[in-house]
Amino acid sequence: MASLGQIIFYIMITLILVFSALIILILSLTLTGRLSLVQSLNRLPVANLGKDHMLSCFVLPDSEQSTLQEVSVTWRKESLTGLVYRYEDGAEINGEQDSQYAGRVEIFSDAVVKGNASLLLRKVRHSDAGEYTCSLSYSGGSGKVNIILRTAAFTAPAFTLSNGVLTAVASRWFPEPNVTWLDADDNVLQGSTDLQQSSAGIFQVVSTLPSVNLSDTYTCRIQNQLVTAHSDATVTSDTDVTKETYFTYNAASASDLLTSYFKIIMGVFCICLV
Repeated sequence: MASLGQIIFYIMITLILVFSALIILILSLTLTGRLSLVQSLNRLPVANLGKDHMLSCFVLPDSEQSTLQEVSVTWRKESLTGLVYRYEDGAEINGEQDSQYAGRVEIFSDAVVKGNASLLLRKVRHSDAGEYTCSLSYSGGSGKVNIILRTAAFTAPAFTLSNGVLTAVASRWFPEPNVTWLDADDNVLQGSTDLQQSSAGIFQVVSTLPSVNLSDTYTCRIQNQLVTAHSDATVTSDTDVTKETYFTYNAASASDLLTSYFKIIMGVFCICLV
């Protein structure tokens, strides 16, 4: 027969397992956005420096309610004293807005009443990187979503061909990238790359591949820890090249993910203790 101490021990183990399972379940639901009415299409976006970028934030209205009533939207950024943006009673409110976002951000009132509180951020800067929170409330409910914005500079390369040498030039890359040339079978080829850094820290990429063949297709892959440009260049004549480029965005760094997960876990513990 088990002693009282053993019974207490087994009960504690059981409670720990149940509690752990509950935490995992809540965490899973949190990460998929099911605990909040407010959602985002991309919670780990990469914005191109100097370009405009839309931070996604929305709520799906009730099927019986085509427009939202009494809508209030607040965009905040971690470690920022002022607000990024505030919308209430059908108008933008600038009183608490941080000066670095003045005139650079907006949402669209005709979209807000339909549940879309996405924020347009103009001329993205290095300093815009960080964690944002979109809080949205209306007569039917409220919620918020966190978004980690990462910033980089990236452009598709332009290709030229001269004397059998294929040259790729990409004018804006940051952080510092590396270049890989591949043939049609994904074998790595021996190219030569020169990186020229501007006073603003942006890199121009000039990469060459010698001894290319007519009608063959070559892949130029420009990559840093945030963005990868995949360009397929086909040699169509002694001087002409056609190309197709697409971009992929790399996963967040381990530190970003750990920070985000830690905050979620802490929030879950607070919910469970209430």
